[in-house]
Amino acid sequence: MISCSTCWNSGRHTDGAAMIQEILDLGFDTVELGHGIRLPLVEGILKMHEAGKVKISSLHNFCPLPPEIPHASPDCYELSSHLDGERERAIRHSLKTIDFAKRLGAPFVVMHLGSVPIGEYTHKLVKMAEVGMHMTKDFVRMKMEGVKKRQASWEKPFQRMLVSLRRVYDYAAEQGIQLGIESRHSFEEIPSEREMLAVLEQFPAPTAGYWHDFGHVQVKHNLGFLDHVQWFEKIAPRLIGCHLHDTKWPGRDHMAPFTGDVEYDKLLPFIPKDTLFVFEMSPRRTKEEITTSLAKWKERFGA
Repeated sequence: MISCSTCWNSGRHTDGAAMIQEILDLGFDTVELGHGIRLPLVEGILKMHEAGKVKISSLHNFCPLPPEIPHASPDCYELSSHLDGERERAIRHSLKTIDFAKRLGAPFVVMHLGSVPIGEYTHKLVKMAEVGMHMTKDFVRMKMEGVKKRQASWEKPFQRMLVSLRRVYDYAAEQGIQLGIESRHSFEEIPSEREMLAVLEQFPAPTAGYWHDFGHVQVKHNLGFLDHVQWFEKIAPRLIGCHLHDTKWPGRDHMAPFTGDVEYDKLLPFIPKDTLFVFEMSPRRTKEEITTSLAKWKERFGA
C-alpha cells in the first residue's frame, strides 16, 4: 500500500478537507496524518473520512498537536525526558493519538521515543561533511566525542522511555492499534539501532513493530554509523511500515524518491509483503516532483 503524509502540506492549510484533497489530487487514495495536524484541521479531516473520500493509513504522534504547540513538533514532549511533567504530557498526547487513530480506522501510530541529551553531534557532522571534512581527523574526533558522550549517558533516558512506552503500548494493545517505532535521523536520538532491537524484544508484535525511515537511515549510513543494507536485512522481519523519501549526500533528506542516494533496489527485497509505504515529502517538494516520483515507484515496484 502507498500513502502520503500530510507533513508535505499541513502547514499551508487551514481546512483539513482541502489539505486531504490536495494529496488525493496527486494520485494517492490513502493519507498519513503527520505531526503537524493542528486542531482546526480536524473537522475537515473527519468530514472527508466520514464521507468515505479518503483512507487514513497511519498517524504520526502527536496527532493532533497539543493545543499549546503551534507547529509540527513531534519531539515537543519526550517519553525519555528527565522532567516528570513532560513525560506525562508525552504519554497523555500519545494516548490521544491512539484514540484518534481508532476513530479514523487507521491501524498504525508512528512513534518517536526520545533522545540522549548530549548536544547535536549529527548536525555538526553533516555540516562538516558538506564542506568536505568527512575524511579529516577533526571529523573523526568529533564523531568519537559524540559516541563516548552518548555511551556514558544513554541508560537513564532509555530506562525512563521504557517505563513511559509501557503505558502507551498497553493502551494501544487494548485499542487494537500498532505502534511503529521509527528509525531516527540523529544518533543522539532514541533508539539507536542496538537499542531498537532491545525495544522490540520488550514490546512484541503485533502491537509494536519497526518503522523504517529510508532517509533518516541513509543519513546515518552517509556519516558512517551503519550500513543501510545490512541494518535493513537484520531488522526487516519486524517491519510494519516505512517513511519513503530520499537523501542527497550527506544529509539533505525528505527528497522525492529516486532523486538522491538511497539504493531502493538493494533494500526492497527484504521488505515483507503488504508493507505500508508512506511518501514523507518536505513542504519544499513540488507537485510535479511527487507525481513523477510516484509514477516511477509504481512502474518499478508496483502499488
